[in-house]
Amino acid sequence: MDFDKHRTPTPYEGGEGCLTTLIRIPVRIVVLVLVLPVRMLWDLLVAGGRLLDRLLLRPLSRAAEWFCDQVLAPAAKALAWLAVALFVWPWVGLWRYVVVPVVHYGVVVPLVWLHSAVLVPAGHGLRWVYTRLLVPAVAALVTLLLVWPAVGVWRYLLRPLGIGAVWLVTTLVVLPAEWLYGRVLTPLGHGVAWVLGRVGRGLVVLGRGLWTGGAWLVVTLLVLPGAWVYRRVLAPLGREIVTAVGVAWRIAGFISRAVGRVLAWLGRHLVGAPAVWVFRAVCTPVGRFLRDAVWAPARQAALDAVRAVRGALSTARGTLRLARRDAWRALVGEPQVGDARKTGGSAARTLGRTTTVPSAAPASEISPQVGKTVERG
Repeated sequence: MDFDKHRTPTPYEGGEGCLTTLIRIPVRIVVLVLVLPVRMLWDLLVAGGRLLDRLLLRPLSRAAEWFCDQVLAPAAKALAWLAVALFVWPWVGLWRYVVVPVVHYGVVVPLVWLHSAVLVPAGHGLRWVYTRLLVPAVAALVTLLLVWPAVGVWRYLLRPLGIGAVWLVTTLVVLPAEWLYGRVLTPLGHGVAWVLGRVGRGLVVLGRGLWTGGAWLVVTLLVLPGAWVYRRVLAPLGREIVTAVGVAWRIAGFISRAVGRVLAWLGRHLVGAPAVWVFRAVCTPVGRFLRDAVWAPARQAALDAVRAVRGALSTARGTLRLARRDAWRALVGEPQVGDARKTGGSAARTLGRTTTVPSAAPASEISPQVGKTVERG
């Protein structure tokens, strides 16, 4: 089988060795054996999905759309209108014509009157009593009982005692603590900081040396061998596996399409051709016979029956019209006409008049004299 050159894997520019050349063909054979059933199953599923979509899903979607448009949508509109008529409009009417008037005239209006006529004057009176009598009295009582005694205690007792306590604390605590900090603690802290700095620098140098040695050991013993194994073994093997999967997938596609063509040829010659022959040799003559011998006479008979029914209905309408006119003349009498009736004119309409007589048959627009002259000639 001749494959397309553009679809074959491109050779590697570098890095190929005896190991790559050795494992390429076995890997591709094994991968082809493993991928071929998967590709054939995939092509079968794709073809089945397309057939299912064309024969089942699209008609079902169209039927569902028609059902939704023609059945569900009108039913939903009808149910919505019925729900509104049964549940919304009664409550709206109850709220608008019962609850709102009752609440307005039974609750709101009395409360407004109570607020404006009773509560507002009472509130004004209570505010005057509070601002004019109660507040000045309470303020004077608090000033007399609390403010003036507290001011006296602070001015003549607590303030002198506080000044003496501050002088005592400053002399006995603050000045000795300041001398101790400046003469003892500060030099001691400087010495401790110098010692810790020297020790810290030594520890940093030691840590850097240990880190450098450990990193060198890790790189030498782990990273370099791992990189060599990855570059020389794993990377070529991975590239070959990926390339083999791509090549095997394409080859499996060709094989799957060839198998599909064979199955299609078998189906066309074993099933399609006999079905076409049966349709052309059996179904088509039978259908034509049924069309010419059964359907056409039945259709012509139905048309004749429809014409006969229409003629019978037209005759019945004419008979009913004549009977109604005769009944009207029997009840009312002959219509009274003028000079036109004496001259042989019609009571229904003449050339000089636009009025008509009820239940009178329409007459010809040609004058009777003209008709007689034509007949004599």
